[in-house]
Amino acid sequence: MSTPTILRRILARKHEEVAERSRARSLPELRAALADAPPVRGFADALARRLASGANAVIAEIKKASPSRGLIRADFDPPALARSYERGGAACLSVLTDVDFFQGADAYLQAARAAVALPVLRKDFTVDAYQVVEARVLGADCVLLIAAAFREQPALMGELAALAAGIGLDVLIEVHDAAELDLALAVPGRLIGINNRDLHTFETSLDTTYGLLARIPADRIVVTESGIGSAADVAAMRAHGVRAFLVGESLMRAPDPGARLRELFTP
Repeated sequence: MSTPTILRRILARKHEEVAERSRARSLPELRAALADAPPVRGFADALARRLASGANAVIAEIKKASPSRGLIRADFDPPALARSYERGGAACLSVLTDVDFFQGADAYLQAARAAVALPVLRKDFTVDAYQVVEARVLGADCVLLIAAAFREQPALMGELAALAAGIGLDVLIEVHDAAELDLALAVPGRLIGINNRDLHTFETSLDTTYGLLARIPADRIVVTESGIGSAADVAAMRAHGVRAFLVGESLMRAPDPGARLRELFTP
C-alpha cells in the first residue's frame, strides 16, 4: 500500500524543518551539546520492569491536538499532565513535539520530563539523523521511527536506529501492517509498536494488533497503540498476551487523565 497522503505531507514538512533547524544550529554543534544532555532514564527497561511484575506497562501520551481530531485538550499543562500520569501509574510518557500538525513543542517534552521521574518518548516524525541527536539533546529517552516513512528507504531506518542506540536512546518502531512489520523486525531493537489506526482512513481496529502478534518474536516488547478506550479493550489485549499500551486521546479528554489511566489499567 502507498504511503498515506497525510503522512507524505507531514514527512515533506519534516525535511523542510530539519533544513531550517540545521541552518540555525548545525549538526556538529548539536553533537557537541550531547555532552550536556541529561542521563537517560531507560525507556525500554521501564516497560520491561513493569511487565516483569505482571502489571500493565502504559506509555501515557501528552498530546494537545491532531490532524484528524483537531484540538484535543484546551487546558494543556504538560508538567501537570505528566505528574497526573505518574500518580496514575504510567510506566513512561510520550510527548508530541511536532509543531505544524499536532500543536506540539520541544519545550513540552522538556517541561514534562522535568516534572517527573518517568522516561519520555519524543513523539515526532523522525526522518533524519539531525532529529535523533536533537531528541537526545532535548532530554528524550526514546525516539519513534514510523516504518511507513521508510518503505522506500528501509536501510535508513536501520541507520537511524543504530545512531539512536549509539547515543543511549531506545527506539520504538511503529508498524501498521505485515510489510512494515517485516521492515521493523530487520532492525535490532526491543520495542515494536502496532498502531491500530489506519493512516489512510483513520479508522481504528484492535484486530490490527491481534493479526500481527504471531509474527513477532518473544524477545520484542509489543506496544499496542490507538483505540484503547475502555477497560474491556485492555482486558481483550491482555487476553491476547499484550500488556504494553500507548494511550493518548482517551486519557487527554478526561478531566483527570491520571485518574482515568488508573481506572482503565488497574485490574
